[in-house]
Amino acid sequence: QVQLVESGGGSVQAGGSLRLSCAASGRTFSSYFMGWFRQAPGKEREFVANISPSGGTTYYADSVKGRFTISRDNAKNTEYLQMNSLKPEDTAVYYCAAAYRVGVYGLRNERNYDDWGQGTQVIVSS
Repeated sequence: QVQLVESGGGSVQAGGSLRLSCAASGRTFSSYFMGWFRQAPGKEREFVANISPSGGTTYYADSVKGRFTISRDNAKNTEYLQMNSLKPEDTAVYYCAAAYRVGVYGLRNERNYDDWGQGTQVIVSS
């Protein structure tokens, strides 16, 4: 099990940027697939992005492709989500998650993830 703590959320105007961080405990961070999900008020939690253990492979939801960048620093046990050109529809609680392996649900499905952070709020005003 790994403990995850997100930070970096806040309020920003449309067109602005934020960088989320997810600090992980444990010595095997470099072996986890990591992901970001978000949940807007009244909506289900949705996939945002994921990254392979080495950082060499990334995937994005179509809604954030070209605006968000997921990355990781295995030496610091930290995952990041750089969010640029933010839109009001990006307003949500953002969660980081860790997966020990790719299961039957795939890395775009929250059911594939084993551990979750507590979430950080992002508010984008128009």
